[in-house]
Amino acid sequence: MLITELGEFGLIERIKRVLGEKGPGEIVGIGDDTAVLEVSGDKVLLATCDAQIEGQHFLRDQITPRQLGQRAAAINLSDIAAMGGVPRYALASLALPDHLTVEFIEEVYRGMKEFLGRFGANLAGGNLARSLGGIFVDIALLGEVAPELVLLRSRAQPGDRVLVTGTLGNAAAGLQILLGKVNPGDLKVEPLVQAHLTPEPQVRAGQLLAKLRCVTAMIDVSDGLAGDMTHICESSQVGVEIWMDQLPISEVTRRLAEQNGKNPLDWALYGGEDYQLLFTAPPQEVERIISSVRGEIGLEVTPVGGVLKDLREKRLVRRDGVSFPLEAKSWDHFAKSRGQ
Repeated sequence: MLITELGEFGLIERIKRVLGEKGPGEIVGIGDDTAVLEVSGDKVLLATCDAQIEGQHFLRDQITPRQLGQRAAAINLSDIAAMGGVPRYALASLALPDHLTVEFIEEVYRGMKEFLGRFGANLAGGNLARSLGGIFVDIALLGEVAPELVLLRSRAQPGDRVLVTGTLGNAAAGLQILLGKVNPGDLKVEPLVQAHLTPEPQVRAGQLLAKLRCVTAMIDVSDGLAGDMTHICESSQVGVEIWMDQLPISEVTRRLAEQNGKNPLDWALYGGEDYQLLFTAPPQEVERIISSVRGEIGLEVTPVGGVLKDLREKRLVRRDGVSFPLEAKSWDHFAKSRGQ
């Protein structure tokens, strides 16, 4: 069987079967935003890694080397944020074509160092290798969190509300602009482009949500709300309804979509790379969560759905009550056809 026939998430399940039972000190292994590992002391270790591959995740003529470093750092920081953790140390492995300048590489490292440093993490080392193709940047990031505060995908409960930080669809809209697939006209779309090139990981929000001790499950929105919510459903063995009219979409994203005959809901649900936090919590905690995050961080949190009992029930619901199946379309590295 080819990996294109199985897909990324099917392949992950096969790898989990090969690896078998968790090893000593492995609290959470494959299947969440990070691994959770026992260490001495009063914290557990969070470990994640994610790569940026030229032509797959970025185009060299659309991004500066410093932005590339920032982007590589941001996507890993977002994984730590999704667990409620504090980022600490990073290792960076780069595979580089030999025609690049030294100055280009220095700028990539400056971008990584600066962005990690904003959130208290240190770039402590790594590896360099020659690439016979494009640029490859992989960061392994370690973080920590008190064991009683760690947030997983697997604890959502029927009756919980579904909430998300910030806005959705900006990064997908920004990518469409960079690819020349939409015409922004006189709209001020630089924030959308920046949302794609250098996303802002919600590290502080993740830590605050963990400390509130009422969030039941959480994930970062990397693959798109529809796909990432499906991950929570499958891990927690629950269903979901998403309220279409409540999805937080910025005014400029809505106007860009309208001007170009696009549906902004597609960008919000399936675009991905927003790196917001998608989470569940009991309904009685919703107002406390919204006021706490707004008051301490200045970030909006929006209720966008509810958790259902039956895993088979995953639906989008309009304001008038009409519902549609929630398709688990999301980014899949090994899908036979991948279009943005």
